[in-house]
Amino acid sequence: MSDPAGATGSDVWLVVGLGNPGPTYAGHRHNVGYLVADELARRLGPVPKGGPWRSHKTGRADVVEGRLGLGGPRVVLARPRSYMNEVGGPIKALATFYKVAPDHLVAIHDELDIAFGTLRTKLGGGDNGHNGLRSLRSSLGTGDFYRVRAGIGRPPGRQDVADFVLSNYSSAERKELDVQVVEAADAVESLILDGLEKTQQRYNS
Repeated sequence: MSDPAGATGSDVWLVVGLGNPGPTYAGHRHNVGYLVADELARRLGPVPKGGPWRSHKTGRADVVEGRLGLGGPRVVLARPRSYMNEVGGPIKALATFYKVAPDHLVAIHDELDIAFGTLRTKLGGGDNGHNGLRSLRSSLGTGDFYRVRAGIGRPPGRQDVADFVLSNYSSAERKELDVQVVEAADAVESLILDGLEKTQQRYNS
């Protein structure tokens, strides 16, 4: 698809996959936002040599620019280079650069209070203890952005929540993870193309 490099304005959507950078964290539950962003990047068009992601000039995130479908909305996919509890700054910088208001921002993140394999989409809300959402809300000064919430479930037994989110998926979960990632990417596209109500009807089940 076409690459609207440098495109700014109200027709641009900023879609952010929340996670922690680097190979150490790549397979963790906390990084499902990165996985969904990777899936969306593959859908935006032919993958250039070296991969789809490029460093943004702000120096604090990697981005992919393109369109959803033929002549569809302009989209900037982003993966912040900062750790989860500091993602707000880089995302705010991107939103300012591309002139994206919170109502054109989608954050993809893991959600403890939703069972693994299920999704929820919504607009606004608190952070529910999620460090990435807390940082983002603080930097933007509002929580009124869209969220695509990929369920990871609660830790078993007495396992600490921080240890749980910063650990790899179980072998059984890994067999289903690709399906969840594809569905979450579908939900992002639906949210942008068809709106929240229709997307919730499709995916909030």
